[in-house]
Amino acid sequence: MADSVAKRTVLYCGVCTLPPEYCEFAASRKKCEEWIKDAHPAEYARLYNDQAITQKLAMTTLSEDRVAKEAAKMEKAMSKEEARMARELEKKMSSKVVIKRVERNKRKCMTSVFGLDVFGVDLKKTAKTFANHFACGGSVSKNPQGLDEIVVQGDFSDEILELICKNHPEIPRDNIELTEEKKPKKVAP
Repeated sequence: MADSVAKRTVLYCGVCTLPPEYCEFAASRKKCEEWIKDAHPAEYARLYNDQAITQKLAMTTLSEDRVAKEAAKMEKAMSKEEARMARELEKKMSSKVVIKRVERNKRKCMTSVFGLDVFGVDLKKTAKTFANHFACGGSVSKNPQGLDEIVVQGDFSDEILELICKNHPEIPRDNIELTEEKKPKKVAP
């Protein structure tokens, strides 16, 4: 009657998330190769031993000098891509997330969160999470510098700090600052 189909598991690289056969085309080829060597030695032996490499080269019909030029060009592109990725990581680690409590009038205040977008956090989704979690209004708006920030109605700065640390572990706690902004009181004449 119905033939059962065996479930097949596919191995994906822990660095570039591609199948190991395609890691050589990724920007982080050397890191992928190291990961496969450590995590899956049998797969590493299948892909990167001398016999497999010579078979791949035998299948190509390019001349040796052209192969060398292409390899040098690819190596240069890979090193540029790795340098770009390192710069982005350094930029992320030097960026700050600012949680600011802003007084409005009398006893009302707002909490604004700025800098989450640098870490790749979806601001609309996070604003909705804050609004649902604290049962208050939350939205994404532009700050005076013209950049996006999350605005939550109420004083939730400490709770937002804990929620960010819990939901977004990629953001180091040292990169999160709590500040308070008060309106200057008017002096009666």
